Amino acid sequence: MESPLQPAQDPSFRLIETFGYLPGVGITRAELHVSRLVASAADLGLPHDRDAIETQMAQITGDGPLRCRLTLSPAGALELTTAPMPAPLEQMRFVISDVRLNSGNPLLRHKTSRRASYDRARAALPDGVQEAILLNERGEVCEGTITNIAVTTPQGDRLTPPLSSGCLAGVYRQSQLDAGTLKEASLSPQDLADAPAIHLINSLRGATPAFWARECAQFVHIA
Repeated sequence: MESPLQPAQDPSFRLIETFGYLPGVGITRAELHVSRLVASAADLGLPHDRDAIETQMAQITGDGPLRCRLTLSPAGALELTTAPMPAPLEQMRFVISDVRLNSGNPLLRHKTSRRASYDRARAALPDGVQEAILLNERGEVCEGTITNIAVTTPQGDRLTPPLSSGCLAGVYRQSQLDAGTLKEASLSPQDLADAPAIHLINSLRGATPAFWARECAQFVHIA
């Protein structure tokens, strides 16, 4: 279980934004990243300065695509690191982890350094599997360890779990909700089994086609 310690009382706590930078284009979905960081800081009572965040992001330059990570500490300090953009994935294979999320934990809606549950799930990934999907205490689909999930139904609807399930308010997820190409709905493992298409989504990689590796040991049996 995650520590009950309040973020403002934990000097190691960080709010995190991870995003891509493209030369000549800039930061992908920059406004959504800034808005999420500001909203999370306000919600958790952390000091923050929107202008300082935007200034920090505006200083990013590079000759090639970059993976960028901006953090905000409980004292309001910003730290930016960059690295070469990881190679794109044509597809991702996933399992359903036996690690459960508590949908009543409000921190799950924020991207933070409190990652014990996700780290446990990633540590158990079988070889050749890139992601683990976590369920909540009700058995509902929440999210992956580094992704949100989007499911195409047999009727052609594209659905993603609501925040009330216990998932992160992902930036790419939000961009698709804003565009009307994605809708919120509670999902079960059976919905994943029935789906003609599944994508794992985040702001860095966009939408990656995904497949449930049900032959692996680490999955939930559907009753």
